[in-house]
Amino acid sequence: MESMKNYIEDAEAALLHTYNRFQVVLDKGEGVYLYDMEGKKYLDFCAGIAVFALGYGNKIYNDALKEQIDKVIHTSNYYYNIPAIEAAKKLKKISGMDRVFFTNSGAESIEGAIKAARKYAYLKDGRTDHEIIAMEHSFHGRTMGALSVTGNKKYREAFEPMIGNIRFATLNDFQSVLDQVTDKTCAILFETVQGEGGIYPATEEFMKQVKALCEERDILMILDEIQCGMGRCGEYYAWQRYGIKPDIMTSAKALGCGVPVGAFMMTEKVAAHSLTSGDHGTTYGGNPLAGAAINAVLDLFEENHIIEHVNQIGDYLANRLDELVDKYDFITERRGVKLMQGLVFDRPVGDIIGKALEKGLILINAGPNIIRFVPPLVIEEENVDKMIEILTSCLQ
Repeated sequence: MESMKNYIEDAEAALLHTYNRFQVVLDKGEGVYLYDMEGKKYLDFCAGIAVFALGYGNKIYNDALKEQIDKVIHTSNYYYNIPAIEAAKKLKKISGMDRVFFTNSGAESIEGAIKAARKYAYLKDGRTDHEIIAMEHSFHGRTMGALSVTGNKKYREAFEPMIGNIRFATLNDFQSVLDQVTDKTCAILFETVQGEGGIYPATEEFMKQVKALCEERDILMILDEIQCGMGRCGEYYAWQRYGIKPDIMTSAKALGCGVPVGAFMMTEKVAAHSLTSGDHGTTYGGNPLAGAAINAVLDLFEENHIIEHVNQIGDYLANRLDELVDKYDFITERRGVKLMQGLVFDRPVGDIIGKALEKGLILINAGPNIIRFVPPLVIEEENVDKMIEILTSCLQ
């Protein structure tokens, strides 16, 4: 049997080098723990980057996928399929949105949202020079459209020109948004909680100001809930905390809990005046396997009261992280909502994350000086305590 070192060497020889991976080959998971191929156990506070909300080895979820695999995995969107229809109905219920389009990823959901917004504006005035306002420090994905609205030059520079007519404002600075608005503005797009950009939640005041502006000028409000959605912030979608509603929203990551699925959703008003037959499509999106995954996830969220659990355990995690802020001068701040948290350091955190991995704790960063905590939503207080214990040992 090949060693872990051999597999890593094989990977480096065969795979395109676009990731600086940790030197670990993960092999299996159980609950909130992952195991490498040598049997070493890791407490997982990354969850596949906010994906594996229900933890590993959930029998009900696994059985639902196995059952669907034995029936049919894919048929294409030339035909209806029951899992996708059921999943769409459930998504409408939890989101309060009216129409659903299934994709394979978060980036594809952003692409669809951009197209819907531009088509909506085009049908109003027949122009093709409409502008979208996005936010600095945002991250929306790696495809060309998603990259165009990602507010970080280092991701965009080598691939320019991007799609045009994108302007950037600053999250939680409403005046900066107003400064970018023109008669060409068709949408304002941002993450309800910025993830890769440093765990910055939008404020209630900012959300309501943007919503009022959009209603006043018939601009579409697009919220990216790919990372912060699906219960992570204590509601199914983080915007539900604010008493507003977007015109278009995107969802992915924990929506399928490991099966590659995403969705963009919209109100009936937008759906009736934007994308129509032939405007958008996907070969795999919403296929029976994807639908089965979404259905299993949403059923388990409800049956296991995941949202209530997140609100309880999220406060516990925040309190334990605040203790570290109080204890160490080099930790300057905690930011975040419920089970999407960040610790801000006055120095790079790469070495700390590396030490934690050696000691059996999986963490990731959100920028060079921020440790991000996006664990499975089923963690318990004892898991938080163990994480704090290991992390503290790495801070000495």
